[in-house]
Amino acid sequence: MTDEPPEVTGAGRRPGDLDPAHLLARIIRVDQAGEYGAARIYEGQLAVLGASKSAPAIRRMAEQERRHLEAFDQLLVARRVRPSLLSPFWHLAGFALGAGTALLGEAAAMACTEAVEEVIDEHYRRQMASLGEDEAPLRETIATFREEEIAHRDAARAAGAADAPAYPLLNGTIKAGARLAIWLAERF
Repeated sequence: MTDEPPEVTGAGRRPGDLDPAHLLARIIRVDQAGEYGAARIYEGQLAVLGASKSAPAIRRMAEQERRHLEAFDQLLVARRVRPSLLSPFWHLAGFALGAGTALLGEAAAMACTEAVEEVIDEHYRRQMASLGEDEAPLRETIATFREEEIAHRDAARAAGAADAPAYPLLNGTIKAGARLAIWLAERF
């Protein structure tokens, strides 16, 4: 038995697995919600740190997140997938997380970015493994976005994420919250 998810095409499906159409809808919905939340995190960080030395880097990351969001917004429409019912929550929670960590300082904002992007790296890697050959364009989109998210994580590390106050606690808490957000957005 392997930990690799079955392909979306249905080959290797196990009891309780979603059918391919529902799995695709779930992937698009959660990724759109995640990119929306990420864009809001950066908006919150910029509201606090807009004049700081890290502002240019945060703006670059925010612009990439907006491009990711636009792509998933288009996929929602093209694939006729409903967005997450929790979008109003992602709107508030994303901004609050970004602004809240930024209020703790630039290192804490970078720690937030690092933690979220580590979880997204894992999440996108699992999704890519689950997509069948008939979904190669979506897999390529996710792969491109994953590379950019990894670059965000690496930039946050280089900018001193580990210097944040109570870094291990902050990192673990944000990762747990990001994993919970993924679980919720997949379902609601």
